[in-house]
Amino acid sequence: MDLNADLGEGFGRWRLTDDEQLLSVVTSANVACGFHAGDAVTMRRVCALAAERGVRIGAQVSYRDLAGFGRRAMDVPPDELAAEVAYQIGALEVFARAAGAAVAYVKPHGALYNRVVRDGVQARAVVEGVLLAGGGLPLLCLPGSALHRSAGEVGLPVVAEAFADRAYTADGTLVPRTEEGAVLHDPAEVVERSVAIARSGTVTSHGGRPVPVRARSLCVHGDTPGAVELARRVRAALEDAGVRVEAFA
Repeated sequence: MDLNADLGEGFGRWRLTDDEQLLSVVTSANVACGFHAGDAVTMRRVCALAAERGVRIGAQVSYRDLAGFGRRAMDVPPDELAAEVAYQIGALEVFARAAGAAVAYVKPHGALYNRVVRDGVQARAVVEGVLLAGGGLPLLCLPGSALHRSAGEVGLPVVAEAFADRAYTADGTLVPRTEEGAVLHDPAEVVERSVAIARSGTVTSHGGRPVPVRARSLCVHGDTPGAVELARRVRAALEDAGVRVEAFA
């Protein structure tokens, strides 16, 4: 099982995620590329740290929404979205290569991630942006999503992702953050859920029903309180359960 977290989510003097400590735990780093968070200095620093520690670097692409942290719904024309996705990947690639590594995958963030679960037009625009960036980079996304299908249609690799600290609906999608209980805060519950996902491929939905979740990568959000200690507990529990924790890329 791969363990990923959102990193580089700062801007200027403001920092949200403890990048250095999280990079000692995770195997893949979803690096903000400047549209919802992040800037050139932050991207360069995180890429250097990730490369030094053997952590895979992923481009976390977003709607252009710094003020809303990329979590506000936006209607972006497909051609524009494709260009902006490619732009973000290209920006991060400069710093990844400077660190002796490369961008290994792409993951949408926030409102864009949720939009491409069901919106085929926006999903195809994200896929077009990855292709425009010049490679067949894997897409990290929700299994069964419109993005998952769109990537498969053009032969892009897809990596199914699950969330250790997010509530699920009965149809296997994420409970919107606007609803109470969308984010899990009990460390014991998050750890238990992580092991269940890795070992049995199931998760208990917000309504109490078991939901199949077949995933190759598990996300622990880096912007939640106590994120570093929680990530450490999740990784330790996975390894104690006999799960090999390693990058997918």
